[in-house]
Order: sequence, then structure tokens, then C-alpha cells
Amino acid sequence: MSRRRISLRQELPLLVWLVIVWGALWQDFSPGNLLFGALLAIAVARLFYLPPVELSGRFNVLQAIPFALSFLGKVVVASGQILYLALVRGPKVTNAVVAVTLRSRQDLMVTAVGHVISLIPGSLVVEVDRSTSTLYLHAINISSPEAVENLKNEVRGIEAALIRIMGTPEELELVRTEAAA
Repeated sequence: MSRRRISLRQELPLLVWLVIVWGALWQDFSPGNLLFGALLAIAVARLFYLPPVELSGRFNVLQAIPFALSFLGKVVVASGQILYLALVRGPKVTNAVVAVTLRSRQDLMVTAVGHVISLIPGSLVVEVDRSTSTLYLHAINISSPEAVENLKNEVRGIEAALIRIMGTPEELELVRTEAAA
């Protein structure tokens, strides 16, 4: 089975990331250890098929900073809500698995949305359907259709924020069109 040759320009972010992870795992960022990590990263990239991560070529720092602050706020609020549910409501809390179809079809964007959602207490991605860009989320305290819609709107809002930060120009235009409507 032959595969398309990936250019070094496309593969470089992956290789750099693998070297950083190697150094972090060993807690040793000495030149010798990083060189060995680079050799291992090249071997991994050549021996195992890793599909290339296609980047949009844009990153908006002015959107990223407010998003990061908003994310931290959501983590704090959700942590308080989970504490309340655990202490007061206990086993009477209703859970649900909710399907949310995303706008983006890019693996990187779907993965980023899934990770952000999973890092906020109270929800967890249990399945991803790549063919339809659908995330299946296990969520706590979902007891009504309104709560399901609120969760879907929150996920799509996070996706829209990530698109504003690093989405393709086409996705950005779609988000802007939806916001204007």
C-alpha cells in the first residue's frame, strides 16, 4: 500500500510537537535528549501512517485571548455546578447522551471542539462520527428538551469561537452569516 508523500512543511508541526512531548515525558530538554526525540519522531512519522493535519493558515490572537478567558470562566462555573449537584441532588441527577452536528468537517476543528467540551466539567465526548462531524456527548443534569438545546447551542458557540480563532475563511464566512441572520 503506497501513500502520498507528505512534505516536510506539512509534517514539521507534528515532528516539533512529538519532540516537545518527548522532552516533557522525560522532563529533560537537554540537546542530546531532544536530538534523540527528533530521531524517534522522524521514525514514528515514517513508519506509522499519520494523516496530515491540514491547518487553515490563520490564527487570530485577538479572538483567542477572550476565548481562553471565557473557557476558564466556564470551567469555574461548571465546577461549582457539579459540586452543587454532587452535594445536593446526588443520585437524582438526570444524564443524557446528546448528538451535536458541527459546521466544520475538518478533523482538527472537530477534535479541538471535542477537547474543549470534555475539559469543561459535566460533559464528555463519548463518540465522534467523522463522516458527519457529529459529537456524541454524555452530559450531566439534562432533564428537558430545553436543556438539550442549551447544550447544543453551547457546543456550537464554542465551535464558532474556535472557527473565529483558527477556522478556514469559508467556515469564518459561514459563522458571520449565521450571526447576521
